[in-house]
Amino acid sequence: MTVSERAHELAIAAAQAAADKKAQDIAIIDVGDQLAITDAFLLAAAPNERQVLAIVDAIEERLLELPEKAKPIRREGERGGRWVLLDYVDIVVHVQHTEEREFYGLDRLWKDCPTIPFVDRDLVEADAGGTTAAE
Repeated sequence: MTVSERAHELAIAAAQAAADKKAQDIAIIDVGDQLAITDAFLLAAAPNERQVLAIVDAIEERLLELPEKAKPIRREGERGGRWVLLDYVDIVVHVQHTEEREFYGLDRLWKDCPTIPFVDRDLVEADAGGTTAAE
Protein backbone atom coordinates (compact mmCIF):
# COMPACT_ATOMS: atom_id res chain seq x y z
CA MET A 1 0.00 0.00 0.00
CA THR A 2 1.29 3.42 -0.81
CA VAL A 3 0.51 6.50 1.20
CA SER A 4 -2.61 8.49 0.45
CA GLU A 5 -2.35 11.62 -1.66
CA ARG A 6 -3.12 13.68 1.45
CA ALA A 7 -0.39 11.97 3.48
CA HIS A 8 2.10 12.52 0.66
CA GLU A 9 1.17 16.21 0.42
CA LEU A 10 1.52 16.68 4.19
CA ALA A 11 4.79 14.76 4.39
CA ILE A 12 6.46 16.67 1.56
CA ALA A 13 5.27 20.06 2.88
CA ALA A 14 6.43 19.19 6.40
CA ALA A 15 9.78 17.91 5.12
CA GLN A 16 10.36 21.12 3.17
CA ALA A 17 9.46 23.22 6.22
CA ALA A 18 11.96 21.20 8.26
CA ALA A 19 14.62 21.60 5.56
CA ASP A 20 14.00 25.35 5.48
CA LYS A 21 14.94 25.42 9.19
CA LYS A 22 18.12 23.41 8.52
CA ALA A 23 16.86 20.07 9.85
CA GLN A 24 19.25 17.18 9.35
CA ASP A 25 18.69 13.59 8.23
CA ILE A 26 15.18 14.19 6.90
CA ALA A 27 13.41 10.96 5.98
CA ILE A 28 9.85 10.06 5.09
CA ILE A 29 8.91 6.45 5.77
CA ASP A 30 5.78 4.77 4.40
CA VAL A 31 4.52 2.81 7.42
CA GLY A 32 0.98 2.32 6.10
CA ASP A 33 1.37 -1.43 5.58
CA GLN A 34 2.74 -1.89 9.10
CA LEU A 35 0.55 0.50 11.09
CA ALA A 36 -3.16 1.08 10.86
CA ILE A 37 -2.95 4.42 12.67
CA THR A 38 -0.97 6.45 10.12
CA ASP A 39 0.40 6.34 6.58
CA ALA A 40 3.83 7.88 7.03
CA PHE A 41 6.45 9.04 9.48
CA LEU A 42 8.50 12.15 8.87
CA LEU A 43 11.81 12.00 10.73
CA ALA A 44 14.08 15.00 11.20
CA ALA A 45 16.91 15.89 13.55
CA ALA A 46 18.57 19.00 14.95
CA PRO A 47 21.69 19.51 17.07
CA ASN A 48 19.99 21.45 19.88
CA GLU A 49 16.64 21.88 21.60
CA ARG A 50 16.05 25.39 20.30
CA GLN A 51 16.39 24.24 16.71
CA VAL A 52 14.13 21.22 17.35
CA LEU A 53 11.41 23.61 18.53
CA ALA A 54 12.00 26.00 15.61
CA ILE A 55 11.59 23.10 13.17
CA VAL A 56 8.37 22.01 14.89
CA ASP A 57 6.99 25.57 14.72
CA ALA A 58 7.89 25.84 11.02
CA ILE A 59 6.17 22.53 10.23
CA GLU A 60 3.01 23.55 12.06
CA GLU A 61 2.92 26.92 10.29
CA ARG A 62 3.52 25.40 6.85
CA LEU A 63 0.79 22.79 7.23
CA LEU A 64 -1.67 25.47 8.34
CA GLU A 65 -0.91 27.34 5.11
CA LEU A 66 -2.01 24.43 2.92
CA PRO A 67 -5.33 24.80 1.07
CA GLU A 68 -6.77 22.10 3.33
CA LYS A 69 -5.25 23.35 6.57
CA ALA A 70 -3.78 20.67 8.81
CA LYS A 71 -3.51 20.90 12.58
CA PRO A 72 -2.00 18.19 14.76
CA ILE A 73 -4.50 16.27 16.85
CA ARG A 74 -1.79 15.52 19.38
CA ARG A 75 1.58 16.95 20.28
CA GLU A 76 4.12 15.44 22.66
CA GLY A 77 7.54 16.42 23.97
CA GLU A 78 7.58 20.16 23.43
CA ARG A 79 8.55 20.92 26.99
CA GLY A 80 11.87 19.08 26.76
CA GLY A 81 12.59 19.87 23.14
CA ARG A 82 14.57 16.64 22.69
CA TRP A 83 11.94 14.66 20.76
CA VAL A 84 8.75 16.34 19.63
CA LEU A 85 5.97 14.32 18.04
CA LEU A 86 3.17 15.88 16.00
CA ASP A 87 0.27 13.59 15.08
CA TYR A 88 -1.60 14.68 11.96
CA VAL A 89 -3.38 11.29 11.63
CA ASP A 90 -2.23 10.83 8.00
CA ILE A 91 1.37 11.44 9.04
CA VAL A 92 3.25 11.52 12.32
CA VAL A 93 6.17 13.93 12.55
CA HIS A 94 9.15 13.10 14.78
CA VAL A 95 11.63 15.94 15.27
CA GLN A 96 14.46 14.71 17.45
CA HIS A 97 17.64 16.01 18.96
CA THR A 98 20.50 14.40 17.02
CA GLU A 99 21.44 12.26 20.03
CA GLU A 100 17.91 10.89 20.36
CA ARG A 101 17.75 10.23 16.62
CA GLU A 102 20.90 8.12 16.82
CA PHE A 103 19.97 6.37 20.07
CA TYR A 104 16.39 5.38 19.23
CA GLY A 105 17.11 4.65 15.56
CA LEU A 106 13.61 4.92 14.13
CA ASP A 107 15.21 4.55 10.70
CA ARG A 108 16.53 1.13 11.73
CA LEU A 109 13.27 0.12 13.39
CA TRP A 110 11.30 0.81 10.20
CA LYS A 111 14.05 -0.17 7.73
CA ASP A 112 11.83 -2.73 5.99
CA CYS A 113 9.31 -0.05 5.06
CA PRO A 114 9.65 1.89 1.81
CA THR A 115 10.76 5.50 1.91
CA ILE A 116 9.18 8.41 0.10
CA PRO A 117 11.73 10.46 -1.84
CA PHE A 118 12.29 14.02 -0.69
CA VAL A 119 14.71 16.51 -2.18
CA ASP A 120 15.11 19.93 -0.57
CA ARG A 121 13.98 22.40 -3.22
CA ASP A 122 16.64 24.89 -2.09
CA LEU A 123 19.37 22.37 -2.94
CA VAL A 124 17.82 21.77 -6.35
CA GLU A 125 17.63 25.52 -7.00
CA ALA A 126 21.23 25.97 -5.81
CA ASP A 127 22.41 23.18 -8.12
CA ALA A 128 20.46 24.65 -11.02
CA GLY A 129 21.85 28.08 -10.25
CA GLY A 130 25.39 26.73 -10.09
CA THR A 131 24.99 24.95 -13.42
CA THR A 132 23.62 28.07 -15.07
CA ALA A 133 26.42 30.25 -13.71
CA ALA A 134 29.07 27.83 -14.99
CA GLU A 135 27.66 27.75 -18.52
